[in-house]
Amino acid sequence: MICRKNRLKHVLMLLVIGFSGFVHAQPTTIRVLLITGGHDYNQQEFNRMFDSLPGPVSYKIAELPAAFALFEPKHRHEYDVIVFYHMWQTITAEQESTMADCILQGKPLVVLHHSICAFDDWDEYRHIIGGKYFHRPDTVDNIVLPVSSYEHDVNISIHVKDLSHPVTKGMDDFVLWDETYDDFYVEPGVIPLLTTDNPGSSPVIGWTKEYGQARVVTLQSGHDTPTFRNSNYRKLLWQAILWVHQHK
Repeated sequence: MICRKNRLKHVLMLLVIGFSGFVHAQPTTIRVLLITGGHDYNQQEFNRMFDSLPGPVSYKIAELPAAFALFEPKHRHEYDVIVFYHMWQTITAEQESTMADCILQGKPLVVLHHSICAFDDWDEYRHIIGGKYFHRPDTVDNIVLPVSSYEHDVNISIHVKDLSHPVTKGMDDFVLWDETYDDFYVEPGVIPLLTTDNPGSSPVIGWTKEYGQARVVTLQSGHDTPTFRNSNYRKLLWQAILWVHQHK
């Protein structure tokens, strides 16, 4: 009887340990803070793209300027990853400092499309995201750069430059019906992920970098519904969110 009790106790302990390990192994929901504002877009289709992401993810949409408050230290525990899909321009010195510090201290960031065109007068922003669209001629590192340009509704052939990177792993070259940006700035030292030979586009259209303790992924594409519905873009977005989050 004693031996049977011991065996039963041993089996129960194994079950408890196994169950505890199973619970611990369950994926954690990635809470995305999605920053918008400064431009119109198809919100329904954009939200459907986020609803379609295959992993455990939730998202909260916050529109600028009210969203600036969420970068303050007291709110940073409320989300895990920031996604920029805004084209906001007006920002105070205090808001600049708070936003930059949030990312510098390790809050990961994914930057989409219009957000490359934001904050014309904030130089540090281009260092955070690794690029900038110029609405007027500007000087970077003593080099005068021209006004950037764009073209709507273009078939863009996209080359996956780094097949081994977690953001682009398992992807082949693909085509997007999207909007090109040309003559925009890409910071030296970023790691290129996506390129194009489209004559109306700058060649590097997707990259990653680090800003302080945070991973940053910037994707030039992402203008409208055809891109939101594209399975390759959805995969790229999900793998970018997952990868920047894993650095925490």
